[in-house]
Amino acid sequence: MASFKPTKIQVYPKLGEKVTQDTLYWKNYKAPVQIKEFGAVTSIDFSPVTPHNFAVTAFTRIHIYGPFSQEPVKSFTRFKDTAYCGRFRSDGQLLVAGCEDSVVRLFDVSGKVALRLFKGHTKAVHLTDFTSDRYQILTGSDDYTCRLWDIPNATELTTYREHTDYIRCGVTSKLNRDLFITGSYDHTVKLFDARVEKSVITMDHGQPVESVLLYPSEGLLVSAGGRHVKVWDLLKGGQPLVSLKNHHKTVTSLALSSNGQRLLSASLDRHVKVYSTTNYKVVHNFDYAASILSLALAPDDESIVVGMTNSILSIKHRKNQEDSKEIAGQQRRRPSYRVFVKGKNYVPKQDDYLVSKPVKEHLAKYDKQLRRFNVSKALDTALETWIRFRKPEITMAVIKELDRRGTLKNALAGRDERGLSQLLNFLIGNFVDARFTPVLVTAAEMILDIYQSIIGQSPLVDRQLLRLQDLVEKELDYQKELLEVLGMLDTMFASSLPRKEVPCSGIGKSNGLTQGEPTTLDWV
Repeated sequence: MASFKPTKIQVYPKLGEKVTQDTLYWKNYKAPVQIKEFGAVTSIDFSPVTPHNFAVTAFTRIHIYGPFSQEPVKSFTRFKDTAYCGRFRSDGQLLVAGCEDSVVRLFDVSGKVALRLFKGHTKAVHLTDFTSDRYQILTGSDDYTCRLWDIPNATELTTYREHTDYIRCGVTSKLNRDLFITGSYDHTVKLFDARVEKSVITMDHGQPVESVLLYPSEGLLVSAGGRHVKVWDLLKGGQPLVSLKNHHKTVTSLALSSNGQRLLSASLDRHVKVYSTTNYKVVHNFDYAASILSLALAPDDESIVVGMTNSILSIKHRKNQEDSKEIAGQQRRRPSYRVFVKGKNYVPKQDDYLVSKPVKEHLAKYDKQLRRFNVSKALDTALETWIRFRKPEITMAVIKELDRRGTLKNALAGRDERGLSQLLNFLIGNFVDARFTPVLVTAAEMILDIYQSIIGQSPLVDRQLLRLQDLVEKELDYQKELLEVLGMLDTMFASSLPRKEVPCSGIGKSNGLTQGEPTTLDWV
């Protein structure tokens, strides 16, 4: 008697995202470390010097965390109201921050009390930064002004009143101490030169500007506001280069990778998008649990830090080689006993007698039912909830095997309302899947033939049959439209091909006949 052959499960191509080098690079992070802050995290800034601590501005506090610490190594709490925009100086020794009470405070990172208080703004200060010479501070406020301050004398140097709405972001040049850029809710981004009294370049973003970013070469500027991220060429007078619209809600923060080849944008839609700076296409995407207000990337991309509206600070650290080796070591299987006895490279001799053990065949539940010719029970097993939703290819393989045996109609017949509903649910969920359609069309025809006499007796079954009918009609409409589009494309491709004349020797151009050949008129 021939042995029973298990049902062959067809392997279908996976319908998933394409794995690229960017996918492998940006997925190579550990599970995020989440820290609860005292309020929404509005700003994150990494220190330029090792060990690259980062300052987190949330509510009335600024916490400084170490690269791998889950508790702040330093805290600044001397704010009377909400603090904004804590920024490190290029030497990592001083930190400046704005506040809702309009006072700008300068701190020594190793101390607690503010070294300087800069008073002059009349409303909340959301923008603070150091100039490249380390001796001046740029501030921007809700009073529509941006100002330059002298650190040693704690005095105001210049005030610019060109914006007509809140100034919420800005950045100073790292190559020129006199250049800085501000972004405002009046939809404009302005480039200022401290040597002149007004802005030198104005760019219209079209939406309230939430964040600006300079490339390391400082020839390109990126602005974010509304759902748009825009890139500007400063060397061509602020000419727009690219406008990106990949987020569903307001973009709140921007960051650049350490090599300058990837641009990151964070949004209130809970996503962080990673763009290639060569073609500005999205190469990766991060999902978070809440709306994102701030984003920062550590030097060498060692960690990604995100601040959210629910007061959660999320920190992802890059996996190192030791972690990868540990995981590989855990997954590696231990050698068997015979390897220890005879060695890994042992080869049997010519006179050795090989004792083979019979391999016990383990059949799946549906195969056991098929072996006993219980076709209805085999189909019921293949329609179990876990298999139906997680492994539909198994259900398809069983239906295909039953059809090959000629017993599919028997397996489908004799079902109660619950069993028929379960079967119709599977049909509705997978009918338009191109991988399964050829098999399911046969099954659907058999179901209609068997149960057409009871249509109208069960409201549940009637609703499912109507859904299946709508699904089939829509799919037919889609196929017709696709065929029309295919015909149009064929016509376009045919017309775009160059025409070539095929020379035919001895053929007359007037009537296509060989010269001297009589026409029908000659016969008459």
